[in-house]
Amino acid sequence: MAQTKRYFFEQGFMETEMEAHLAWADEIELAHGIPQPIFKNIFQMLRSLVFQILALCVVSSLMAETAPNVVYILTDDLGYGDVRVCNPDGKIATPNVDELGKGGMVFTDAHSNSSVCTPTRYGVLTGRYAFRTRLTKSVLGGSSPHLILPGRITAASFLKEQGYHTAFIGKWHLGWDWAKVEGTKDIDFSKPITHGPKDRGFDYSYGHSGSLDMAPYVYVENGMPTAIPVKETEVTREEAPNGWWRKGATAPDFEHIDVLPNFTRRAVKYIGEQAKTDAPFFLYLAFPSPHTPVLPTPEFKGKSGLESGYADFVTMTDHMVGEVMDALEAAGISENTMVIFTSDNGCSPEADFQDLKKQGHNPSSVFRGHKADIFEGGHRVPFIVRWPAVVKAGSTCDDTTCLTDLLATLAEMHGVTLPEDAGEDSVSMLPNLTGKAKGPVREATVHHSIDGTFAIRQGKWKFIEAPHSGGWSSPQPRDLKSYADLPKVQLYDLEADPGERNNLSKEHPDIVKSLQALLDKYRKEGQSVR
Repeated sequence: MAQTKRYFFEQGFMETEMEAHLAWADEIELAHGIPQPIFKNIFQMLRSLVFQILALCVVSSLMAETAPNVVYILTDDLGYGDVRVCNPDGKIATPNVDELGKGGMVFTDAHSNSSVCTPTRYGVLTGRYAFRTRLTKSVLGGSSPHLILPGRITAASFLKEQGYHTAFIGKWHLGWDWAKVEGTKDIDFSKPITHGPKDRGFDYSYGHSGSLDMAPYVYVENGMPTAIPVKETEVTREEAPNGWWRKGATAPDFEHIDVLPNFTRRAVKYIGEQAKTDAPFFLYLAFPSPHTPVLPTPEFKGKSGLESGYADFVTMTDHMVGEVMDALEAAGISENTMVIFTSDNGCSPEADFQDLKKQGHNPSSVFRGHKADIFEGGHRVPFIVRWPAVVKAGSTCDDTTCLTDLLATLAEMHGVTLPEDAGEDSVSMLPNLTGKAKGPVREATVHHSIDGTFAIRQGKWKFIEAPHSGGWSSPQPRDLKSYADLPKVQLYDLEADPGERNNLSKEHPDIVKSLQALLDKYRKEGQSVR
């Protein structure tokens, strides 16, 4: 009895509450023969379960009262180390993203599902690894056909079913079908596109087809090109080492240097307009920066604190995030708006790592590699969630998360179970966002590089199914001599070795075997979460 009484006291019960619970414990022991020490363990499990249920009920109650707006800001080629709230040793000024982190939750172990852009964007919207599609490596081009097949549930189509107004503004890079001049392969810019954002759940859409260095350079609004190209433009690497773009058709209303500000203006306008309506909204804002061409406008040159056009472009991108946050505040809707800020992959070597490191800045922080690689620098990304009504300000989450997890999170927020053919690689982050997770929410996470190299992460262990980088850093896949004498696979303990320098595959063959089997299972079964 004394032991049970002490247990209830430690759990925070008042004296009168303890007496009632002790009497209840006596009755259970007499009636059912359950000793009080065992009853204490049962009670502890039930109490924990009740608290978890109550936490989700609070979120569900809030959802029932007023569904939160969702703003998803996806930057392009922004490194984990480029954001000071993620990397205190960073030298680039990012005050607005830092403020976002202070007001929300910073994830320290978040990953894009690929180390390059198209497959990541596919994963964000569908909750499915892109290697399950026709795109088993590399990225799409500006005139590539659609990647998301008709009928597949996206974050936008899901939220539309929940009564949301949905909008896409920015860089699409998931393919859409341009109309063609009859009898040719030439694009007919006077006709609407098909299988674009409008056909994948977005009520409103405005953006361009590929990266900002990929032709054609044409805005498409609600499925229709806004202007017909009248010229071709190009900037070569010789003219601008990281400010270049490929030669291609360019519309008269498309100015490369104004694309980022243009998207931001339109996002701010959209927020202001939607705040006046009764419906919640989902804004997928896909910035084209700081990907090439690196084009900071004059007012941001020299503002980063470094002598670097890339760093200035990062600071400019940060400023645009601030414009979006100011719009939410001005509209009076920031309290119940979930803002997610992240990047599609690691920083590109176009940023000039060597020059930045001379100035004390590493875009990949302590991690090895960069964009395109299977190493952490290729896919570990900044990830911040601000939702004042639910997420504790100034909090941190060290649990592994993946950019495919948006769809399942939205589904749990709305109390909806996704069908078997949707969100096959998506796990809800809601337990982490509410602070009620009792352990890792993911069993494991699959990584994928530009050349199609696989890795899988479980707990502290990361298994790479190749001896090379899978990308652009050394040892490169095409440089056979550089890894001829290396072990055929790689295994790293990321807790002890976040820089992936000590390959432990020979020391732990059992772990290699286990992770290889799990990776094979995920690939074979077509899903990783059920």
